[in-house]
Amino acid sequence: MLSILLSLYLKADCQERKEFLMPISNDKVIEHSYYSLGYSKKHKHATWVYYRLTNEFINGQSKRKNIFKADPLTEPNAAELKDYKASGYDRGHLCPAGSMRINQLAMDESFYLSNMSPQNPNFNRGKWKELEGQVRKWLAQEDTLHVVTGPLLKKKIGTIGQHKITIPAFYYKVIYDPTGVQKMIAFILPNQRIKEDLSLFVVSVDEVEKRTGINFFSQLDDDLENRLEAEIIPW
Repeated sequence: MLSILLSLYLKADCQERKEFLMPISNDKVIEHSYYSLGYSKKHKHATWVYYRLTNEFINGQSKRKNIFKADPLTEPNAAELKDYKASGYDRGHLCPAGSMRINQLAMDESFYLSNMSPQNPNFNRGKWKELEGQVRKWLAQEDTLHVVTGPLLKKKIGTIGQHKITIPAFYYKVIYDPTGVQKMIAFILPNQRIKEDLSLFVVSVDEVEKRTGINFFSQLDDDLENRLEAEIIPW
């Protein structure tokens, strides 16, 4: 009985947080409990990962178990752990584990390989980690943030593993803040060691849409969406 009640609670909890601002693309949409993604069969890769953050997501007590595993909702020929072995690339989170502390389900699902991308270790543990932390700092000052993150797959470094997972040359992150004065900010960063300040990688959301072919936050009022996506927010 306890397990049934817990299952019902988690299902209701997930439904309350159901995302409504998912990107629009031609990719297969996979929905997990607290994040969704667009999946490219060609690249064996997520083209975007979308998640809605509130402070309970970063203030939870769930712990990392670092158990990386195949996503049961992807194709049978998708990424496996052995693809990353001895590749020289990190299994870089797109939806960060540090932003999924709300409960153990959210934390564990963030370790699906569909949420991973081959990242240069210096990038993954450097500026990418710094940007993920910056988003959490912004969230501490706001009620909600909507985040979309992913690779630019039109330009790649190569592939890894038997399944030939694409190694992106660049990554993007797009953030919409609906709290108070609504605003958006976007970044495009190269998949390499970065010494420069993050402010140098700020771009408009329109620029990310142009380079990915993905439509972000189209559910917003057209005038608001067009204005916010054209702006480049000062750092």
